[in-house]
Amino acid sequence: MAICSHASYVEVVMRVFGLEVPDAGPVFVVALAVHVGAGLTCVVCGTVACVARKGAGRHPRWGRVYLWGLGTVALTAVVLAAVRWPADNHLLATAVVAAGLGAVGWAARRRHRPGWPLRHAAGMAGSFAALLTGFYVDNGRQLPVWDRLPPLASWLLPGAVAAVLTWRALRRFTALSGSPRPAGPPAGPPAPPR
Repeated sequence: MAICSHASYVEVVMRVFGLEVPDAGPVFVVALAVHVGAGLTCVVCGTVACVARKGAGRHPRWGRVYLWGLGTVALTAVVLAAVRWPADNHLLATAVVAAGLGAVGWAARRRHRPGWPLRHAAGMAGSFAALLTGFYVDNGRQLPVWDRLPPLASWLLPGAVAAVLTWRALRRFTALSGSPRPAGPPAGPPAPPR
């Protein structure tokens, strides 16, 4: 156990697997254990759902487990933030954004309205990026490589990487499904009038 001094408060911390973790009492520690387990479940299941062939089977099955894990992350974030308010308020906001985007992705898939694949992919990928953003914002300063980056990188890099990967996946999905891609500019000069 150690005592850390921050700009506006002093806190007692403990080390767990080499990471500094606030020692804010038993409720916090239990909620944190469930939170971390749910977060790891999300990372594994979200990755499998992302790389799985789309359609019935593996993709929706792993995606459902991802969404349950994401809901658990959001609920435990409420407990963690309540115990350590205002120190963890930004993490609560990140968890709420992640859960909200996951709900948007789930609803788009369930309703099957025109354009649903874009909303589904954007919602799910956005929720995954927000989940990773919360992790890196909270722990980045303790991780190799991330400890050398400016703090703003923890907020921006997961979303930037997710945006590129989502764009590529959607381009591949539209090419494989036969859905028309948006029309681009004409290939050459206009034909002369007859």
